[in-house]
Amino acid sequence: MRHYPRNSPQAAARVLALTMIADGNVSGSEIDAVRQFGIEVGFGLPAGSLGDVLKALCEDLLQGAASTGSLTCCIDDAMVESLLRDVDDPDMQRRVVAAVCAAAEADGHLADGEMKVLGAIRRCWPLAAEVVLDPARLM
Repeated sequence: MRHYPRNSPQAAARVLALTMIADGNVSGSEIDAVRQFGIEVGFGLPAGSLGDVLKALCEDLLQGAASTGSLTCCIDDAMVESLLRDVDDPDMQRRVVAAVCAAAEADGHLADGEMKVLGAIRRCWPLAAEVVLDPARLM
């Protein structure tokens, strides 16, 4: 997995990108939410550059998935928590939590993979403990 500087826009965007691919599909509604809420600029990224972080994450995950052929099989708790440790600034964490929630809710379905990432966020970032997405609200 490539390294990004701690609390960098890319480290924050990678957590969002992980959420977006955690269900095995990046939906158009997730991309629309990123654009609508100005998430990239809010992270300090140039508009349109989330795609570069998303591509890099997929490349990194594919290297680990060579034996299984599954991109999402490599997304385990240890890997997610290691990516979360790259964002320890409370303000940046708040922006990431808001972005992750917007993306996870965008398609009206909270997938198991998205729940896994949100659970790790709640465990690793104390300020996110109050973040609750109601799957019934999304149905």
